[in-house]
Amino acid sequence: MMKRATTGWKNAADKLGRRVRRCRAVADAGMSTAEYAVGTIAACGFAAVLYKIVTSAAVRSAMTAVIEKALHAPF
Repeated sequence: MMKRATTGWKNAADKLGRRVRRCRAVADAGMSTAEYAVGTIAACGFAAVLYKIVTSAAVRSAMTAVIEKALHAPF
């Protein structure tokens, strides 16, 4: 008898878990688009800042010096 009661509770818990997951999936359907939009805007902002840093005169001269040193390295 105990085994049937445990199995019954397990089935009920499984059904409840499936129902909760289904409800969460429906509730979050619109949020993923907004999250992707915010993430895309943040990535574009970060890319713009990084572009400004990399194209600055100080970084450009440092990168040129590193490349020239690497090209003139003795073998």
